[in-house]
Amino acid sequence: MLIKSLCTAALSIAAGIINIPGATAAPVAPGEQTPELIRGVNLGGLFVLEPWITPSLFEEWVQVQNSTAVDEWGYCAALGKAECQTRLNRHWGSWVREEDIATLASLHINTLRIPIGYWALAPNNAEPYVQGQVPYLKRVLGWASQYRMRVILDLHGAPGSQNGFDNSGRRGDINWTKRPDDIQRTLDALAALARIANEHPSVVGVQALNEPANWGVPKATIIRFYVQAYNTIKAIAPQVAVVFHDAFLPAAEWGDVVPANLTDSILDTHIYHVFVDDVIRLNGDQHVAKACSDGQTIGNFNQRTRTICGEFSLANTDCARWLNGFQKGARWDGTLPGSKAVAEGATCHNQENMDAWSDKKRAFMKRFAMSQLQAYEKGTGWIFWNFKTESADAWNYIKLAQNGIISTPPVGRSFSVCAS
Repeated sequence: MLIKSLCTAALSIAAGIINIPGATAAPVAPGEQTPELIRGVNLGGLFVLEPWITPSLFEEWVQVQNSTAVDEWGYCAALGKAECQTRLNRHWGSWVREEDIATLASLHINTLRIPIGYWALAPNNAEPYVQGQVPYLKRVLGWASQYRMRVILDLHGAPGSQNGFDNSGRRGDINWTKRPDDIQRTLDALAALARIANEHPSVVGVQALNEPANWGVPKATIIRFYVQAYNTIKAIAPQVAVVFHDAFLPAAEWGDVVPANLTDSILDTHIYHVFVDDVIRLNGDQHVAKACSDGQTIGNFNQRTRTICGEFSLANTDCARWLNGFQKGARWDGTLPGSKAVAEGATCHNQENMDAWSDKKRAFMKRFAMSQLQAYEKGTGWIFWNFKTESADAWNYIKLAQNGIISTPPVGRSFSVCAS
């Protein structure tokens, strides 16, 4: 019955909200009405490796000076394709389990954003990457249907890297669009995601590209690509919304990023409090105030185009091991090259260990969580990064919710941390 109802599901726009009839993840909280806002998590670290999410995968290179195994490209290059295939098959089969999806549903999560790289969808055999991700992706999509969740398929890495981050698949230079076939290969990957969306009605959105960096790729090039991406996806899967990251541009330029004629679009902005010096140095009240202010910005643009915060966390330090890159330190304690500790004596010890958090720290984290959920629900919703981690507790939604740091159900509209 569930599968039959999902097969007839349609994407509708109602009060700026994505709706699938019968596809809410859990009973709606008192005072809420369907269609629901997006209240989701990212399944990061599954199909795109990030050393800080799963440090155990990179541990063998920790003593190798200037190791090149800093991302998925380097991981596979270091191991060779045969061994990389063996290890990643094991990883793909274990990092996200049905019990994780069941747990998330019990915590009233209704949306999953699933990052995946171009190499899984439009591979080049000359590159060190390996394939085989798609069957595991489809398994997760089956679980999403089973537990009545919506899914956004997120193209997280493009050929050459669109931002130079390890989460693009290859850390270093930004080379996307510099080779003649980069755009076409990216569009081919999106076409593959659109075809998968047609097979799985739980998929309600496809993200054109995660975090293209406007400082490495001209804004005009990004916008032209976004129009091509929209047309490619819609030609194959007209029922899905197309999601566009803001390319790290200020809100005043968001209207350029998503042209008004791309009517079935969602703008995605990512808000972290740990990667910019003047933000990581904020005190607790200032972190909360910033979240509330960001919510106003999101709410304003949401009146024009549906807007989500597609990545955020509860971290107010960058102390998660290797968060800034494999073998790199933190701004918080001044161990990141070129940084200065936020305060004399600042330490990363136990910052990411929930069991060691003081009552004061726990109280702040609860308030920080409520402020962000309330703020981002001024738009079309939010997607937390990440569903779980091996050791970074401020980024682990399941652990945070199970320990009462994030409320269940996580209904931001029910909180009153922000003034309005």
